[in-house]
Amino acid sequence: MSAINIGQAVVLGVVEGVTEFLPVSSTGHLKITEGLMDIPVDDKSVVAFTAVIQVGAIAAVLLYFFRDIRRFATAWGRGLVNREERYHHDYKFAWWVIYATLPIVVVGLAAKPLIEGPLASLWVVAASLIVGSGLMWLADRMGRHKRGEDDTSVKDAMLVGSSQILALLFPGFSRSGATMATGLMLDLDRLAATRLSFFLGIPSLTGAGLYELKDAMGGGVDTMSLVVGTVVSFAVAYASIAWLLKFVAKHSFNAFVIYRIVIGLVLFGLLGSGALNA
Repeated sequence: MSAINIGQAVVLGVVEGVTEFLPVSSTGHLKITEGLMDIPVDDKSVVAFTAVIQVGAIAAVLLYFFRDIRRFATAWGRGLVNREERYHHDYKFAWWVIYATLPIVVVGLAAKPLIEGPLASLWVVAASLIVGSGLMWLADRMGRHKRGEDDTSVKDAMLVGSSQILALLFPGFSRSGATMATGLMLDLDRLAATRLSFFLGIPSLTGAGLYELKDAMGGGVDTMSLVVGTVVSFAVAYASIAWLLKFVAKHSFNAFVIYRIVIGLVLFGLLGSGALNA
């Protein structure tokens, strides 16, 4: 029997697609959904499945930002062979994304037993949802929102990229929430912080999905479930990205902060009452 059937794969694909790039924690929502469907959240093949279907969401980012990514890749290629091109911001930005991915790769490999074990608890998810909300609320108010995407530096990329570690260690914190909040604290405007979060998520999430593929396939999840979950994730994520970019251009993050707190408190209640298994 597959650890995750087709119907469950569809549901998890929708949840992943909706929440991956919203600052509400896709990992947290996936674990909550798995718990409600009596799927063991700490099963290695289930953890791997959720990492693999993230690739569908990343594919949506690649398609949505294809022109930007092509621009960065072209500038990077030119800079490798032409010294003058290395002063171009797009060339530098491409390298910054690579540098900023290294911290989460190192921590991810070193802390893998913790991430798949004790830190996979829904208690951790509930606490992280609420604590992360506080960080987002402070960042949105402390940040001066005066710097655009062209004003980003290697320091910005490294700090924002390193903040992904919070979400890696504490599911529920939200990778998007951590990176956007860090960008805001560095005085980036909301749109620039959001776009930077997208670009920095491409290598880390793609790498995690490919790395976990062997565990998902070898641990009881059949190929069809993986394919269905990934395709659904792609379609839903594309729509989610388009909506989020329009939303942050005109609104604060207050709605996400309130939502996260409510979900966190509800989750604490369900766990405390025994209605949901941690």
